[in-house]
Amino acid sequence: MGEPNRSRLLEYTEGPAAAEAPEVRRSSLLDYAEATPPPGPSADGRPGPRPGVPPYETPVFVPAHPRYVDVVDDDGRPVRVPFVVYELFEHPARHTAAYAFTTVEKLVAAFGEAQPWVLTSIGPLAEALGERGATVVLDPKVAPGRHNWQPADVAAYAREVR
Repeated sequence: MGEPNRSRLLEYTEGPAAAEAPEVRRSSLLDYAEATPPPGPSADGRPGPRPGVPPYETPVFVPAHPRYVDVVDDDGRPVRVPFVVYELFEHPARHTAAYAFTTVEKLVAAFGEAQPWVLTSIGPLAEALGERGATVVLDPKVAPGRHNWQPADVAAYAREVR
């Protein structure tokens, strides 16, 4: 846990390590998952999630930002197509991962107020990442002070995509 997480989106320099590592707390999402009665099989006969796995529709806040591609439509007119890019991180134990937070306050505490994010369901996120060999880490412990996005970055990005 002593190794910092490094963003694959924006590179940043490594600062000094924290003098004392904060106590690792259990994710509140696990409490939520355990309080939910175990799901039964789905209507199509597929088994439900394992015990302790949050429900498929559980909302999570994920570092992400919009991107745009300029293309030409069938009539030859230029069109800007928007899409969302999830920010993936190198996790010391789990390799490539998306970090998901159970509250926006936890995301802001980890990455700062300038961090762009989206609210999504954990099920589709985990499935999409699993297909690409990545995973989701819930309420991760992130090295303090290592914000990927600063207010100036957000302003520069907004100017770039206008």
